Amino acid sequence: MPIPLSILDLAPIAKGETASSSIAASVALARRAEEAGYRRVWYAEHHNMPRIASSATSVLIAHVGAQTSSIRLGAGGVMLPNHSPLTIAEQFGTLEAMYPGRIDLGLGRAPGSDQNTMYALRRDANSADRFPQDVLELQGYLTGNTRVPGVDAVPGKGSNVPLYVLGSSMFGSQLAAALGLPYAFASHFAPQLLEPAVAAYRAEFRPSEQLDRPYVIAGVNVVAADTTDDAREQFQVMRRIRALGLFTRPDGSRYSYDQADALLQSPAGRHVDQMLQHSAVGTPDEVREHVEGFAKFADADELIVAHQSPTPEQRLRSVTLLAEAMTDR
Repeated sequence: MPIPLSILDLAPIAKGETASSSIAASVALARRAEEAGYRRVWYAEHHNMPRIASSATSVLIAHVGAQTSSIRLGAGGVMLPNHSPLTIAEQFGTLEAMYPGRIDLGLGRAPGSDQNTMYALRRDANSADRFPQDVLELQGYLTGNTRVPGVDAVPGKGSNVPLYVLGSSMFGSQLAAALGLPYAFASHFAPQLLEPAVAAYRAEFRPSEQLDRPYVIAGVNVVAADTTDDAREQFQVMRRIRALGLFTRPDGSRYSYDQADALLQSPAGRHVDQMLQHSAVGTPDEVREHVEGFAKFADADELIVAHQSPTPEQRLRSVTLLAEAMTDR
């Protein structure tokens, strides 16, 4: 039986496009994913990033939910230290009331931003240290077992929105194991600790009311196209975009698009390829072989795919080709 496939959508804003067109493209992608048999689409919380439109994650989920009918939708993830647990319980309790049985809540503890943006969010510099306690508080609101006397999430109480711990380190794997929650590893951009983190999670897992056995979701990048050359060309464009997003000149200005290839050849630029280590690029057959091998390597129960094609039309094609390739076995 093919491994379940899901999608991570950052609602990218392409050069010359707008947030409105990006959000419309996310709706089209979710619809295509639903038609193609993907299990879920998750949206990631990022702030102060000019090329990403998924900052108001719960709002985007609500919009996509209204224009789809069955696919699960969720956060991959909400950066919980940016919020109070009660606020997130109310938001996702509302989403569950609107789209019963379709909502997931993935939780991370990274800022999803830089230091100045952390200030703008009014995030406490020590808030990440409270992440385990905040996860438990949030879980209490959603299950109807509040840990704050006299305070309930409405909507949210008793909604039992499933929680997932996101991470790229041993901390997240150990927390997910201790709490008996599913674990999603961000191997699509931080692959270094994938093997030890998954192994530790499986070894240390304690069953819970939500989950009776370990469940691992691993991230992988995919660019599927009708020809190998087309897929590689799309991937190269994405590498350039990633490099320009990561690196600035000493004076703080951005490198030009024309300088991206030279930047990628530098020692600093090679960091991009380290981040993109787990990327399946090619025709449907080529991508399927890579994805199946990665699933075994990651010891994953499900894959969450970041389709990295640079245009909305190319991403839709990649979504379709991967699904067809994985179900034609």
